[in-house]
Amino acid sequence: MSAGGPGTGAGVALAAEGLGHRFASGRGLAPLDFALAAPGVAAVTGPNGSGKSTLLRLLAGLLRPATGCVRLRLDGREVAADARRALLGYAAPELSFYEELTCRENLVFAAAARGLRDGEARARSALDRVGLSDRAHDRVAALSSGMRQRLRLAFATLHRPPLLLLDEPGSHLDDDGRAVMERIVGEQAAAGLVVIATNEAREWALAAWRIDLRGHGLGHPV
Repeated sequence: MSAGGPGTGAGVALAAEGLGHRFASGRGLAPLDFALAAPGVAAVTGPNGSGKSTLLRLLAGLLRPATGCVRLRLDGREVAADARRALLGYAAPELSFYEELTCRENLVFAAAARGLRDGEARARSALDRVGLSDRAHDRVAALSSGMRQRLRLAFATLHRPPLLLLDEPGSHLDDDGRAVMERIVGEQAAAGLVVIATNEAREWALAAWRIDLRGHGLGHPV
């Protein structure tokens, strides 16, 4: 993939160099190497237990690698580890919200935690993006599994990051929800970089590159 102009998110490049992780049980992610550059989408595939979710957590900085490193560059300049959070959005099945707060309140809180000054406007925009505007004032405790997944997508795109990491993004979504997710991925792919961990063929089809965790590292284009 080729990089686009500055300020569009298309100047983002992501690489793993000997990146691996081991849990106490002996499970984890075997070391692998790959390099991706925006704009576009990469799918991380492999059987259960192969390390798909672990890889995304490593890329997001939520886990410290046992071996190797992650490199993120913006317009050719390497981004320090402590500055990566501002450039990426992350959504995964284990991402939870404050049950007693409304959808809007959760997103406004998340915006404040990120140091964003226009939290109310960003929350409204994110909820509209995922089709939850009419549920903005509903408490999270009242949401279905599919609605919670939409809220995760709203959370991940709240600050319009150039790098989007999505673990099982179609989880619990109905056809309308999947259409929302696919639209978000398409918009992000045009302006930045998306990495999706999935075993769903429908989600593989969104990607131009595939990282196969069957011991082959970066796989062939899908």
